Amino acid sequence: MKEIKIHEVGLRDGLQMEPESIPTITKIQWAESLIDSGIDILQLGSFVNPKVLIQMADTDELFEHFNQPENKPKNTILSALILNEKGLERAMKANVDMICLGVSASETHSQKNTRMSVQQASEKIINIAKDAISAKKQVQASVQSAFGCGFEGDIPEENVYTIIDKYLNAGIKIISLADTAGYANPAKVERMFSKIAQMDNNIELACHFHNTYGLGIANVYAAYKVGVKYIESAFGGLGGCPFTKVAAGNVSTEDILTMFQEMGIRKDINIKKIKSVSLYAEGFLMKELPSYTYKNNGIKH
Repeated sequence: MKEIKIHEVGLRDGLQMEPESIPTITKIQWAESLIDSGIDILQLGSFVNPKVLIQMADTDELFEHFNQPENKPKNTILSALILNEKGLERAMKANVDMICLGVSASETHSQKNTRMSVQQASEKIINIAKDAISAKKQVQASVQSAFGCGFEGDIPEENVYTIIDKYLNAGIKIISLADTAGYANPAKVERMFSKIAQMDNNIELACHFHNTYGLGIANVYAAYKVGVKYIESAFGGLGGCPFTKVAAGNVSTEDILTMFQEMGIRKDINIKKIKSVSLYAEGFLMKELPSYTYKNNGIKH
């Protein structure tokens, strides 16, 4: 069985579309349950302008809490998303374990998300990544809209490989393909990740799928088959990029784990604890979440 790592992004990607701010104490309670479940990486938030994304206004406070010796997770890496130099400065001050950043392969999405061209964004993000690597931080770089764009449609695969080649030349070894618009399909997932795996012997691959057209879990399985190690997902299937045309939720963490555990993989992670967060979030947000597993009170989980 291939090794996989679960990277839970619900507290960041999952909440960034919500119109009202979630109290910090509630986020801490959710984070504690997710950590107790045994997941490998937890994304606490993003260091962005709180006026743009109010849900991320307390990211510094969350890291301050979980960096206290009595609260520091023993077996879970804490990650955060950054977009610029100011974000890196805040992430370094907050002692983030893993720094995540990315560039869109779509010119339209790049402009809407960062107000920069793909070339400009690539140069900026790579320079930031180099600084983070120099500071001995674990760094993951993604290519957003890697499988297609809600505004532009298909994105030439060579555009994605060009960005990844720049990442590798900068010394970045954890590379993620993010299906921001939900355009991926299993055949394309297998083809692109297989191609990327051949670009560097030391590369570690990550995937991030949205469930826009219901193909999310099929795409996760396709990625797993070709050796993708890090799988990003969100409790309850929450989420969506506010800068894409159709914002759909992430693939549900508990649904992914149900699939893998039925296959005999990662049975060490406690799905019940993740389901408890989804149920809490459903009541708090007063809406049904797209996950299937958290609604199932059967004997399996």
